[in-house]
Amino acid sequence: MKVETPEPPLDLSEHDVQCLAEELAEYGSQFGGLFVRREQAEWAGAYLSGLLQPGIRKSAELIALNVRGAVVRDVQRFIGESGWDDRAVLDRHAELVAESLGCSDGVLIVDGSDFPKQGKHSVGVGRQYCGALGKIANCQAAVFLAYACGRGHTLLDARLYLPEDWLSEGWQALREECHVPESTAFKTKPELAWEMIAAVHSRGELPFAWVACDEGFGNNPAFLGHLEGAGINYFAEVPVSTLVWPLEPLPQAPAPCRVDQLAAQLPRTAWRSRHIKNGEKGPQRARFAFVRAVAVRDKQKGPEVWVVFRRDMSEPAELKIFLSNAPADTTRDELVRVSAMRWPIETCFRQAKGSLGMDQYQARTWCGWHHHMTMVILAHHFLVRLKLKHKKGHRRSHSSKLAYSSQRRSAART
Repeated sequence: MKVETPEPPLDLSEHDVQCLAEELAEYGSQFGGLFVRREQAEWAGAYLSGLLQPGIRKSAELIALNVRGAVVRDVQRFIGESGWDDRAVLDRHAELVAESLGCSDGVLIVDGSDFPKQGKHSVGVGRQYCGALGKIANCQAAVFLAYACGRGHTLLDARLYLPEDWLSEGWQALREECHVPESTAFKTKPELAWEMIAAVHSRGELPFAWVACDEGFGNNPAFLGHLEGAGINYFAEVPVSTLVWPLEPLPQAPAPCRVDQLAAQLPRTAWRSRHIKNGEKGPQRARFAFVRAVAVRDKQKGPEVWVVFRRDMSEPAELKIFLSNAPADTTRDELVRVSAMRWPIETCFRQAKGSLGMDQYQARTWCGWHHHMTMVILAHHFLVRLKLKHKKGHRRSHSSKLAYSSQRRSAART
């Protein structure tokens, strides 16, 4: 089974960005009616162009200084103060993702990403676990939603996580300074993830068959319960200590039992090597086993689930365990396919931080953070659309311009 997702072209030169001006203007026109004033649409175009510029930090000030015709104060105001609705822009973005990538077997992926910060005055900042550093540190934490299928992958939505302290009375002055809406209530990361998924599900324009997540979300019964209640299939990594009742009791497997204990009692014949995806170093394979079981909810029996065990081919082999509420007749091949469909969001983060300035913002306010992330999400999808268009052979003359630019760069290096 082959699982491939095209990579967006994120190695644009300044010349490439200039060549893309017409494409970028057409893309920006898809959102023009969602801004309060015409000037905001122009600033949005300038910000998108700046995010695509190579070799510069992607703060509002430096973007303005590197985009022809942009005014620093106008661009700063557009990101940090303007009243345009990022939710409406992201709704339109989801419609465009449906047009470019939409597949009936698509996967929604939720994951967190964190942003180390100095000082205490940026919205949501606090001492908390920072995945970017692998330790407790001063940072902002957020939850993102992505979409992936065989045609490609891109980010869909983003929500800033506010630590519970931020909603306490003692932090009111800082909330006001950062313009946090008065109606904002504390929400856990799984709750923020469900909000984004529910919004996509209720609108219905973006087809998907699965939700995939790591154990930070898979270990939350309420989150999984929301998906089950909505009739959404999930493929969720869970801790090895997760309890289930096996439908077919195995020797020395009292009900309920830990999933890692269940894995240890599986016969060797239950494991089979399967192709996961094509990686940078060639095809990637892992050993899989599958068991039907009953999930534990509040110490009671919950829904029937698949327990999917995956061991990599290294020694010692790392064991990962997943739960899925997919129907009993779901094929093993489909479960293996979906097991490889959580990694694209990590690719999106790497691309967005490495080339599009996702983590280079200097906005301290609530709307500034969400506005910047919204524009980064749009910039990433713009490149995905561009890749798909030229892969299909559309706009050959424009492709020639990019090829010519690449040849010039190669000649300059030699």
